[in-house]
Amino acid sequence: MDVAGYLDRLGLDRPATVDVAALRVLQERHLAVVPFENLSIHLGEPIVLDTEALFDKIVRRRRGGFCYELNGLFAALLRELGFDATLKAAKAFRPDGTLGPPFDHAVVRVELDEPWLADVGFGRFTRFPLRLSATEAQADPDGEFLFLDAPHGDIDVLRDGEPLYRIEPRPRALDEFVPTAFWQATSPDSPFTQGPTCSLPTKHGRVTLAGDKLIVTTHGVREETRLSSDQEILDGYRKEFGIELVRVPERP
Repeated sequence: MDVAGYLDRLGLDRPATVDVAALRVLQERHLAVVPFENLSIHLGEPIVLDTEALFDKIVRRRRGGFCYELNGLFAALLRELGFDATLKAAKAFRPDGTLGPPFDHAVVRVELDEPWLADVGFGRFTRFPLRLSATEAQADPDGEFLFLDAPHGDIDVLRDGEPLYRIEPRPRALDEFVPTAFWQATSPDSPFTQGPTCSLPTKHGRVTLAGDKLIVTTHGVREETRLSSDQEILDGYRKEFGIELVRVPERP
C-alpha cells in the first residue's frame, strides 16, 4: 500500500507512535474527509472487496464507500502503520429491534493498551475510537455509547440507549464479507438499494446528499434543499464531498 498517498488523502503525516492518540486522530480525520456513500450501487459500478481496488477508489479517485470498503481499507492502513487491527463482523439492529443478516456490517478491533473499537463505515457513529472493555457509558461528540454483553460472547453497541449493532468475537478476513456485500448491493430488501446517499460529519452536525435532497444539520437543526437539476446534484457532490462524477447516480 502507498501509505503516504493514503495519509495525504487524510491530510495527515505518518504518526510518530502507534498509540491511542494516533488512532483517535486517524479515525477523526478519516470520518471528516472520506464520505460514507453507496453511489457505486446506483452508478452500476461493482463493489470489489480487494485492498488494491479499494485503494484505487477511495484514495486515487477520492471517493468514499460503505462499511466493508471503508473499514476494510482503514484496517489495512492501520496494519501498515504498525497497529494490531482485525476486522470483526456485526449485525445491525433494524428499526423494529430485529437483527440484520450475518456479516451485515464490518468493524475494526485494535489491540493497544486494551481493545478498542474503530469504525469509519457506519455513517453517523462515533468521532473517536471506543474502549471495548469499558463497562460504563462513553461520551463522544456524536452521542453516549455503551457496550453490553450479548449471547455467545457477542457485544451490543448502543448510542443514547438505542442498539446499533451486535459484534461477534472472532476475527474475519475481508473476503468473507463478499456474499453479504453482494446482497447489500443488489437486494431490493437492502437499505443501500433504496436510493443514492452520500454523507460526512461537519464541525457542528452533518451534511448528506440523498438523491436530489441536500440535507444540512447544524446544532440539531435540519435544513433540506431540493436540487432541481442533474448539474446541481453533480455540483453538490463536488462541493460538499469532493467527489467528481460524470453522471448522476440513478434514483428509484
